[in-house]
Amino acid sequence: MYPGIDINIEDFDYNLPDEKIAQFPLEKRDLSRLLYYNYFNDQFEQDIFYNIPGHLPPKSFLVLNDSRVIHARLLFKKESGSLIEIFCLEPVNTDIQNAFSQKGSAVWKCLVGNNKRWKSGELCIEREGARLFAEKISQEGDNFNIGFSWKPLSLDFSDVQEIFGKVPLPPYISRDAVESDDIRYQTVFAKTKGSVAAPTAGLHFTEQMLKEMNLLGFKTMNLTLHVGAGTFKPVTSQNIAGHEMHEEHFSVSSQLINTIIQQTAEKAPIIPVGTTSARTLESLYWMGVKAILKLDHVNNLEQWEPYELNAAGINVSDSMTALLQQMSDRKTTYFEGTTRMIIVPGYEFKIAGGMITNFHQPRSTLLLLVAAMIGDKWKEAYRFALDNDFRFLSYGDCCLFLNKK
Repeated sequence: MYPGIDINIEDFDYNLPDEKIAQFPLEKRDLSRLLYYNYFNDQFEQDIFYNIPGHLPPKSFLVLNDSRVIHARLLFKKESGSLIEIFCLEPVNTDIQNAFSQKGSAVWKCLVGNNKRWKSGELCIEREGARLFAEKISQEGDNFNIGFSWKPLSLDFSDVQEIFGKVPLPPYISRDAVESDDIRYQTVFAKTKGSVAAPTAGLHFTEQMLKEMNLLGFKTMNLTLHVGAGTFKPVTSQNIAGHEMHEEHFSVSSQLINTIIQQTAEKAPIIPVGTTSARTLESLYWMGVKAILKLDHVNNLEQWEPYELNAAGINVSDSMTALLQQMSDRKTTYFEGTTRMIIVPGYEFKIAGGMITNFHQPRSTLLLLVAAMIGDKWKEAYRFALDNDFRFLSYGDCCLFLNKK
């Protein structure tokens, strides 16, 4: 039985006043506040994020998501004056990296704001001597396949988004993007383009802080998971079993997988930075299980698949070794996959020994993931944060939760 069948989303609701939602980032990234659980006095306490090394277990290995947020919001103005917003979700019929190098034309799956005002025809915007055109090709539910073309033809789609697009701030940030968001809604280690939302737990780190943590003996390494708009999708079903989880693409290096094996052998904790990193690491384990069980579609994990698989006797090292063998067979140093895995209370974490994460919206799958790690203490943590004026959501403050088995 899936655990979600017995999980009522109303049990993961709480009152989040609008004034608690951070609308702008702090001036300095690492001066965000940190909520952590003190196991010595059995209480939640607070500190400054810069001091997080003093709260991490020795030899912790931090795994960060280096996905880079794209300028996904494109605003077109019709001759009538109506504004049409096209929000780029993912490319059609090509992978994300090849999509950005396409020249002249491209097709993307998109959301369309004010769609009723755009019955048909081609939209156009012009800026910096370049022109961008958009037309509807087809519709699938709430999503549209949009054909883009542009001039000059020497531009690739990455250039086009930089010229015409805006940073896709989350819907709960009730303001337009400003120039500083181009920098502050990216982590300092953002590298691989593809996300339409930032992996926000990483926003608190500075380059100097990462250097100092390495000097203190904490390992850090990057993976890539491209955050989709589905991360903001609310749970509307009464029970979690009725919620359809979104799919996200990820890539991890053989070096990271080998480090997971090493950390596990040394019984040293692996701490994902953000729910995206946690989801990727746990998905990796189950993909390794699928490889050992010789199942099809090893690189794809469905929503409830981890709760169905029989992983008896398969430890983390076995699972990771199976993935390394897959990579060796394919003569590649990266493992790429897609995951729709949902992590809910009752799930037993296989790799993540804790998590650094921001505060999440009520009734969200991200809050369920936090509850899976620390149980009902999430209520105490969030009550503490609200009572002590922590800043919530993407530009807000941060938590450190350790998985004490």
